[in-house]
Amino acid sequence: MKVESVELKNMAVRASQYPEDKKDEFLLVGRSNVGKSSFINSIVSRKNFARTSATPGKTQTLNFYLVNEDFYLVDVPGYGYASVNKDTQKKFGLMIEEYLINRKNLKRVFLLVDFRHKPSEDDLLMYNFMKYYNLDVTIVATKYDKVGQKDRAKCDKALRESFELKDNDNIVLFSSVTKKGREEIYGIIKDCLK
Repeated sequence: MKVESVELKNMAVRASQYPEDKKDEFLLVGRSNVGKSSFINSIVSRKNFARTSATPGKTQTLNFYLVNEDFYLVDVPGYGYASVNKDTQKKFGLMIEEYLINRKNLKRVFLLVDFRHKPSEDDLLMYNFMKYYNLDVTIVATKYDKVGQKDRAKCDKALRESFELKDNDNIVLFSSVTKKGREEIYGIIKDCLK
């Protein structure tokens, strides 16, 4: 898949602000600081398109990135970051839930987790939350390049044992540095767009 164009089309906090063109959408969820911006930049082949930040919790809206005038990558606020107060966390949760309930054109969820660490309770809760809405999920294990060769099998095993994957779900080992897993993500998107 060649990315010819990408633009941040909408920043939404409620359903009335979502794009109305009925194009297919792919939701990106994950903990703050898991590498969602780096993932987006890698997928759209742009260096600093989605801003990466040293401070987790920067995304506070649903960001709709239109790719190739064909589909949207939808980035939502990260979860599990302590400096965001409880009220704001609740607001983010309701914002994401409203999106999940209303979006008929959501094709797949990419749940980003850090390959270096065993999935957190929040990661597992988010996975189960997506399953509650009967959504197909791809677990994207980011920062693969940061794990040494000898520890990779152990990390992979911990990941697969933590998530009891359902039929249409899968895991992609991913690195925004080496581009490992990018072609797999493109393949998943292309299959969903058919």
